[in-house]
Amino acid sequence: MAAKIHGLKPYRIAALFHARRVVRKGAKAAAKLLPRKAKGSNLIFWLVILFLFAPLFVLLIYSFNRSRSGEWTGFSFVWYQRLFLESPDLWRAFQNSVVIAFTSALMATALGTLAAVGTARYSFKFKSYVSTMSFIPMILPEIVVGVSLLVFFAGVGLRLGMLTVWIAHTTFNIPFVYLLVSARLEESDPSVVEAARDLGASELQTLFRVIIPMALPGIASAFLTAVTLSLEDFVITFFVSGPGATTLPLYIYSMIRFGVSPVVNALSAVMIAGTVLLVYPLRNFLKVFAAR
Repeated sequence: MAAKIHGLKPYRIAALFHARRVVRKGAKAAAKLLPRKAKGSNLIFWLVILFLFAPLFVLLIYSFNRSRSGEWTGFSFVWYQRLFLESPDLWRAFQNSVVIAFTSALMATALGTLAAVGTARYSFKFKSYVSTMSFIPMILPEIVVGVSLLVFFAGVGLRLGMLTVWIAHTTFNIPFVYLLVSARLEESDPSVVEAARDLGASELQTLFRVIIPMALPGIASAFLTAVTLSLEDFVITFFVSGPGATTLPLYIYSMIRFGVSPVVNALSAVMIAGTVLLVYPLRNFLKVFAAR
């Protein structure tokens, strides 16, 4: 009688219990097949983090060292004082780097974004070859790019200076911008653009009101990448710079040839702090904007 509760017959109840055991065994077998977390993965992760960031922490600590040597002799702000009050040439080089970085990044972002939109939206002859050729400056060694630009500037009779450095930085930044913006455009929904065109929007209206807002996170990431690449470039700048166009990497290189000064440590600490204060809020903004 008890076996017929809820209208279930004994053989059906037996079948249900058997199926339940089969499902449990199957779940246990599937769990065994899943990749297990390595026992030492956390240890390896923290070792990698330590390997990457330990030099930065050492640099930050020794920027407050009173002595020029590697031995710790006491806490002091003397190198920060010399950095801000007694290093006009260094700040002039830093100013050159910032001006070139932001202006070349703006131009590279504009050209790279237009190129990405053109290859994503339109079909034309040799489109695949154009996309492939745009990545050549990323693959070539920097010394090859630097020498080729130097030969080009000498051939056209352009005097080396701030302009040649700006042209060179714009040139090698365009492929990176093109790659990042193209990746963002490939993730966007093309039907939105088609709907805008069907509703009567012109090409320029579609570009500025639909395509660019959709690609804005990629454009912002490309701009920051271009600024970073320009600020840290040494090899290409070394070949195309002239009098009055000394950038920060070139100035630091000239300082290191005569011995490492702790002023460089102080400058590096200031740049690290500025980068963190700039990038972290911008990262949160891009995450919120991309989630819309």
